[in-house]
Amino acid sequence: SNTAKTWDTLGAKDPDQCLHKVQEKLKLRLRSKFGNISEGIAQSGKQRLLYSIYTELFITEGGSEGVNNEHEVRQMEATSRTQRSHDIQMNCNDIFKPLLREEKLIRTVLTKGIAGIGKTVSVQKFILDWAEGKANTDVHLVITLSFRDINRKEYKEYSLLELIHHYFPEVKEIKSDLDKLKVVFIFDGLDECRLTLDFLNREEWFDVEESTSLDVILVNLINGNLLPSALIWITSRPAAASQIPDECVHRVTEIRGFNDSQKEEYFKKRFGDQDLATRIISLMKKSRSLYIMCHIPVFCWISATVLKKSLESQEGSQAIPTTLTQMYTQFLLIQTKRKNKKYHGTSERNQNKMPQSDRDIILKLGNLAFQQLEKGNLIFYEEDLNECGIHVSDTSVYSVVCTEIFKEEDVMLEEKVYSFVHLTVQEFLAALHVFHVYKNSKTNLLDTKLDTTLTMFELHKSAVSKALQNKNGHFDIFLRFLLGISLNSNQKLLQNILEQTDSSSDNTDETIKYIKKRISSSISPEKSINLFHCLNELNDSSLMQEIQNYLSSGRLSEETLSPTQWSALVFVLLTSEEVLDVFDLKKYIRSEEALLKLLPVIKLSKTAMLDQCELTGQCCEDLASTLSSNFSNLKELDLSNNDLEDSGVKLLSVGLQNPHCKLETL
Repeated sequence: SNTAKTWDTLGAKDPDQCLHKVQEKLKLRLRSKFGNISEGIAQSGKQRLLYSIYTELFITEGGSEGVNNEHEVRQMEATSRTQRSHDIQMNCNDIFKPLLREEKLIRTVLTKGIAGIGKTVSVQKFILDWAEGKANTDVHLVITLSFRDINRKEYKEYSLLELIHHYFPEVKEIKSDLDKLKVVFIFDGLDECRLTLDFLNREEWFDVEESTSLDVILVNLINGNLLPSALIWITSRPAAASQIPDECVHRVTEIRGFNDSQKEEYFKKRFGDQDLATRIISLMKKSRSLYIMCHIPVFCWISATVLKKSLESQEGSQAIPTTLTQMYTQFLLIQTKRKNKKYHGTSERNQNKMPQSDRDIILKLGNLAFQQLEKGNLIFYEEDLNECGIHVSDTSVYSVVCTEIFKEEDVMLEEKVYSFVHLTVQEFLAALHVFHVYKNSKTNLLDTKLDTTLTMFELHKSAVSKALQNKNGHFDIFLRFLLGISLNSNQKLLQNILEQTDSSSDNTDETIKYIKKRISSSISPEKSINLFHCLNELNDSSLMQEIQNYLSSGRLSEETLSPTQWSALVFVLLTSEEVLDVFDLKKYIRSEEALLKLLPVIKLSKTAMLDQCELTGQCCEDLASTLSSNFSNLKELDLSNNDLEDSGVKLLSVGLQNPHCKLETL
């Protein structure tokens, strides 16, 4: 048998029987670990069977190529419009299987997806289906390690075999010759890796029994020097995925979260009451920006929690959130009230005053959220908590107060790591901390050079500047929350935490004017779109309403639009419920200026009808750039009956030759 030498055969007459025993022990542990799924924190006691709530995610072959420098939520808001039938969808259990008529061997799969989109849950489903004999039955062993597990072993040396035995003592009978078995290694959360993975200069390593540093083990396992017969699955947020060289990856997949039908399926599974599920789906659809956010499974859970409570309350429709800030504010308050009712017997109706201990804990978590957001960290260790006055001995208290906001997680062995349930929860609490410090000491944490006579407008101005200057969109959603918290209505909801709230209100009119001014300046379309979301958080929809009126009346072609109005038109079209598979410029304004302003919309369309639009060769360089974009979806382009001339067509041909160009018909 090929497996004979793999076992320490003292007392083992049948190697296949030994393999079966090892598999059963491993599968028992994996079923125990991954059979339940926690929405929020595991200690809350609200674990559900994975199969009872799991909704198949939208996993696509290929994914978005290149590096996208937008905030992850902005990336999701953009790609939410591009989930089309031409995408190749696949089940998580099939990621190593070749597509129809595809003959290449798929050894290493890299799966990308923004924070909270469902990467870890997909891994969990793959493992559970294998452990229960439902899929991939030809696989002998599944070894799963998250990068947050192995970060703390950074300075220790292991052999590959020792590393496996360290985390999975169930397979200690396996001594060598792993290459005779079909083994799947799953490395979850590359973005959380604190090791330096240097694929160019790392020492080559081939021996599974010889010890070396973990970074050498990982690099050589991924590039195929160590155990070339193994299958490797790596998950990562998009920005960190480029750490793995293209030549080491045989398939790239992308998890885009829920499409519209999957959102509805989630809510129906989440609630046994189908009438309640239907009402909640209807409410979500009324706010286009919130409904788009439901592509993120964690946001579906947050929305389900808040809207169920809103429908049960006596306040009726007034309690229904319509902005991101309102949703997260209500979510924070619901979790705190649940804790007081559960542990102190407090009636939710009589919770007008928040206990000081709860307030202190939330503010400390806000401080932690802001400090770590500035550093770009989503997971934290004990020393990070200590810096903010949060002591590990009290973590059970913190978990109780923010039952499903902040989570403590045991990694594979004794180590604990901490995180917020989602990046957006961290950003909300970070914004709450910055606003609280401003309210209580007039200090601007975003620009400590400013004096203490700070006005709210100055705080907003520095936050807008910080978001616009950040190339990767790092503070875009933080900015939305900070502006939203500044509204009197939200301050009133948060009064037990903020304490210092002005009944007279700080006027946000100056901020709204400033944001509109920045929209009209020469900022990127992506930054402009985020500023429109900011206006929405401030309850100002005047620009969008103006454009909607033009569109509905058919007068748009007669108008001379300002730069701000052009940006508003792009925002309205990109966030419209209508699917823009075919974009026809003639429906708007026939001009070169209109084409250049609307390129962000054209890029996301499959077909662009630009015929008879008075175009010249001057627009062809910009069109070529659009065709060359990693993120362009254009398959068909009609430029007939325009005056492009030979010079324009030559410029256009540069885009056609680009390997990223997807155009099929010109």
